[in-house]
Amino acid sequence: MSLPSMRIRNLSSFIKVAQLGSFHAAAQQLHASQPAISARIAALEEELGVQLFQRDKSGTRLTARGMQLLPYARKLVAVHEEMKAQLRDDTPQRGVVRVGVADTLAHVWMAPLLKRWREQFPLLQFEITTDLSSELWRGLHEHELDLALMVTEQHSNELVVEPLCAFDQHWVAAPSLALDVGAGLSLLLRQPILSFPRNTRPWHYLQELLSSVSAGAQKDDGEEPIVYTCSAVANLLTLAEQGCGLALLPAPLVEESLSGGRLQSIDLVPKPPQLEFCCAWRLDDERVLPALLAQGSRELMAPWMQ
Repeated sequence: MSLPSMRIRNLSSFIKVAQLGSFHAAAQQLHASQPAISARIAALEEELGVQLFQRDKSGTRLTARGMQLLPYARKLVAVHEEMKAQLRDDTPQRGVVRVGVADTLAHVWMAPLLKRWREQFPLLQFEITTDLSSELWRGLHEHELDLALMVTEQHSNELVVEPLCAFDQHWVAAPSLALDVGAGLSLLLRQPILSFPRNTRPWHYLQELLSSVSAGAQKDDGEEPIVYTCSAVANLLTLAEQGCGLALLPAPLVEESLSGGRLQSIDLVPKPPQLEFCCAWRLDDERVLPALLAQGSRELMAPWMQ
């Protein structure tokens, strides 16, 4: 059987024996007989197929596998207890939740997301931080945020990281620029490029692309790529609409501008990769709340993705 099928009672008994180092003492605190505690541990060991305790003259101690199981057992029991408490309590959750949101997501979804969360948790207060994903990633690790919706970064042993959404990226420009679409990638050497800040994922992709384009250009062309960076997506969008350069932006940001004729799509090969976002929270946060908020975020964005 898999870990979720184990009975919480067996896990609770396992935690108590590990804590006290004694089956007899655990039985007394749990108001059960020692044979009952032994039976629960035996059932747990049978389900896992490993030995959890080593008993000898010196006492009862965890095996290596037992030590490996202990933190997971504590989390499962804590979540179970929180779930029961919330189901018994009709009082809505209160308190402050610190949420970091990448500027791209905040620009399109912040208002509907807050409305959705308010419907689910009317007494919660939200402290919203919009920033670069690298800063949100740092904020989670330094306990400054409870949840972050951001561009997917590297994996972390300290965080729960789950996929949120992924969007196509489009090259766009104002019609007033009258760009020569047939010029292909060499177009990137003839127009200023509007980009997200240095060391973001779109910026790294752009640098790799420009390196390949520059390497293929004639050395005596005298053309060098010019890149303007900006951390606010609203400003990037405005700059693009006002003809300040060619921009690579996620599809949700440019949808209305394209349909309204303020921007036009520029098809360049190769097609830019999708920009992937994730929701993340700390692994040592034993509350169910971050996972519930993340699920609400995924449900809100799902219709747009279909």
